[in-house]
Amino acid sequence: FRASWLCGPAVAWVTVFLLVPLLLVVGLSFTPRGDAGEMVWRFSLENYARLFGHLTNAEVSTPTHIFGRSVGVAALTAALCLLAALPVAFFIAALPRRWQGVAATLVILPFWTNLLIRTYGWQLVLAPDGWLADVLITACWLDPNDTLYPGWPAVMVAMVGNYFPFMLLPLYACVVKLDRSLIEAAADLGATPTQIFFRATLPQLRAGMIAGCVLVFVPVTAQFLVPDLLGRGQFVLFGNAVEQHVIAQRDWPFGCAVAVVALLVMLAGLALHTRVTRGRREVALP
Repeated sequence: FRASWLCGPAVAWVTVFLLVPLLLVVGLSFTPRGDAGEMVWRFSLENYARLFGHLTNAEVSTPTHIFGRSVGVAALTAALCLLAALPVAFFIAALPRRWQGVAATLVILPFWTNLLIRTYGWQLVLAPDGWLADVLITACWLDPNDTLYPGWPAVMVAMVGNYFPFMLLPLYACVVKLDRSLIEAAADLGATPTQIFFRATLPQLRAGMIAGCVLVFVPVTAQFLVPDLLGRGQFVLFGNAVEQHVIAQRDWPFGCAVAVVALLVMLAGLALHTRVTRGRREVALP
């Protein structure tokens, strides 16, 4: 009785404002759209057929490749964040203890500003007439006819910059808890630095790597602000597709189908993380 009074309001809130709308979105995804744009209340897989580029009403739907592009961008962002966060995590862990907190605070300092403001900031940095473009053109790393913004380079740079702390903080938490005796034992047994890193150090970071990849992969798949502002229509991910069909085209059934597929992708990432880390308080070495 006491627990029901304590948990009842929270359960009711989640049910009314999360579960019920979610069920409504799932239900709308299986309804076709009428000729006048209205929703026809009958079961149909038409929206999912359109999403994956199949034939719909004897017409070939435009292949969006939303699924592959969203997963690919999320996976690439997670991989780039991992490569960038590994050396930074070791650098922060090697600092004196009184400076480690300062360094970690500097990493999350950009999060004190809104994502929209940070994205507009990337527009200024990556603009065709910006200082970064001038430096790259002078160094012959960028053709004068090419631009970083708008386009996929700007999207990827902003994605990595925005989600880098989500990868760094779990890795840093694992680096400071490294068992140095294993590394010393590997060195005493004649292992090379490369062997020490891949056989003694990297396995101890597995939990942080998995957690960081999930924390980056899941939100990137549903990101719509960064591709919209920095891609200017050249990058259509799950979030952009939902926004375009629900708001711009008022095609709610198809937008709901895209949202359901995006949700399934996120749940798959979370399920993989749970399966890999289930019952592990510490990472077991091979």
